[in-house]
Amino acid sequence: MQVSSVPTSELYYVKCVCYCSELLMTDRTNADAIYVKGLTLYYQDMSDRATKIFRQVLRLNPDHKPSQIVIRKSKQLASKKEEGNSAFKLGQYQQACELYTEALTIDPYNKLTNSKLHCNRALVESKLGMLEEAITDCNQAIKLDEQYLKAYQRRAKCYQESGQHEEAVRDLERVCQMDRSRENREALHEGKRLLKIAKRKDYYKILGINKSATEDEIKKAYKKKALQFHPDRHSAGTDEEKSEAEVNFKEVGEAYSVLSDSRKRSRYDSGQDLEEMGGMGNFDPNEIFQTFFSGGGPFSFSTGGSPFSFGFQF
Repeated sequence: MQVSSVPTSELYYVKCVCYCSELLMTDRTNADAIYVKGLTLYYQDMSDRATKIFRQVLRLNPDHKPSQIVIRKSKQLASKKEEGNSAFKLGQYQQACELYTEALTIDPYNKLTNSKLHCNRALVESKLGMLEEAITDCNQAIKLDEQYLKAYQRRAKCYQESGQHEEAVRDLERVCQMDRSRENREALHEGKRLLKIAKRKDYYKILGINKSATEDEIKKAYKKKALQFHPDRHSAGTDEEKSEAEVNFKEVGEAYSVLSDSRKRSRYDSGQDLEEMGGMGNFDPNEIFQTFFSGGGPFSFSTGGSPFSFGFQF
């Protein structure tokens, strides 16, 4: 492993271990040097190995208070974390959240362990629908350990669930920089797809229908919206009102032209680009309108003039 790729904190621990090893070469019973070796393991989230070393210190010096204190904290952390994990597995999310919160108060200086606790609490909070709190915990986990891959993955998922897709893609790109596994690359690809979908027009929202709407429901919604926004109905309005009506009328027609076509609707629902649907750039909302109402009814059409020439008969 190249030195440049090793985190600064890890280099610090390596130096501490080397220094202690040099001391122990001249005095194998140096309890303080052994204690510091154990402490470096404890702060690298290797509590089991650390505890063995602290017990070695206590065999040499039963009254070594620092070792006694760290052993006690290590036990408390392990116990409280396990309680939280068990509650989570049982689906007791609120209890798990409280247990992880208690664990975080045990040793504020144990950054790596606390980073995992924040990440665990973020998962619980996401299950409880507390996405903002979950993202905050992920932020804290990453602040404590910038190399914590799972925290970036969890934050990306929380961002997606809260509709923050650009932020999610940034995290997923960082994940791929850290680990270019097939799973991570697929997650990034999916994240970019969701971002693309989020940025495009929501045709269902434009027509005021849900995604399971039937063909008849789509037609009824289009008829209502098209008549509501037809420019002729707003011909007496201000320039701003007329412009807004034309924009809305065009969007309604565009939405109908896609959702009324089963092939286009399927491709739209799967997240494909509009350009792939066959030239939406040449779309004419007035033609859609006239075609829709060509079967007769209390409407009459005129030629020439505005591209939306349409006369209402009351």
